[in-house]
Amino acid sequence: MARSVQQLFDLTGKTALVTGGSRGLGLQMAQALGEAGARVLLTARKAAELESAVTALQAQGIDAQWLAADCAQPEAIASLVQAAVQRLGSIDILVNNAGATWGAKAEEHPLAAWDKVMDLNIRGYFLLSQAVARAGMLQRGGRIINISSIAGLGGNPIAMRTLAYNTSKGAVLNFTRALAAEWGPQGITVNAICPGFFRTKMASGLIDSIGEAQMCAQAPLRRLGDDEDLKGITVLLASAAGKHITGQWLAVDGGVSAVLG
Repeated sequence: MARSVQQLFDLTGKTALVTGGSRGLGLQMAQALGEAGARVLLTARKAAELESAVTALQAQGIDAQWLAADCAQPEAIASLVQAAVQRLGSIDILVNNAGATWGAKAEEHPLAAWDKVMDLNIRGYFLLSQAVARAGMLQRGGRIINISSIAGLGGNPIAMRTLAYNTSKGAVLNFTRALAAEWGPQGITVNAICPGFFRTKMASGLIDSIGEAQMCAQAPLRRLGDDEDLKGITVLLASAAGKHITGQWLAVDGGVSAVLG
């Protein structure tokens, strides 16, 4: 008998690892997974921010833990996954969200900055997905959600001058498709979310420099993303409700990508 909608979206008994989970979009997605019943483990580089985020989630009744790690470092990723499995027993849901950006003209972009962005935004996604798969997801199945961006769909929306970031986010989309095709037979779905402009710490400087009103004017819905706009798609892709969706991406951007084509 087919399950009810409530049953399909229920994540009770599932475990989730969310990178870049101490604030912004990562914390919003972790909150969504926890509200749907999952146990969540947040990771990021700064312990103080993680502790504050977990305290806030626990105050809402969410089963949340934290572990500081730098997801640009292979050794840190290996240790993170080992510790996550010890704490959670298994990892059913992986949200690859940790990311970096760098603003510079293409002809002036430092090589070290290029490498920093690529190491975290795409190599880190690969290494963490690989480690989680080896730690049991290949045997049990699971869900991988990669955070890309509308910046990965084309050129530079609103003249961002973020060449490395845009390139890395475009790479995330094909990484998602390729991994979905390879790991589908093992019961692993791999999908990507492409957020538009949200007032996160990373994006606030750009929004302020361009002006929030002008930024909103680029979107058919005439607004920035808020602190609940990623919740629904995250739970869909993490739950049984999304079990027949893999290798796909969805822009959550107020319609900006529709205008840009």
